[in-house]
Amino acid sequence: MSETETTEKKKKTGFFKNVKSEFKKCTWPKKEELAKQSALVIVVSVVLGVVIAGLDWVVRYGLQALNIVS
Repeated sequence: MSETETTEKKKKTGFFKNVKSEFKKCTWPKKEELAKQSALVIVVSVVLGVVIAGLDWVVRYGLQALNIVS
């Protein structure tokens, strides 16, 4: 095995060892906390979708009132 191949192999294994050690440092949320955060994301997404749809309807209604769009 050449020196270049050995160096590349060490870089790859070193990378994965570093990734593994970084994952050990992570604090993962508890199941309940994850469920609350997921529910919040879904609720905010739905509310934002309704707001955008409402704004779209108002703009469309306004443009139809001005006879710009049929």
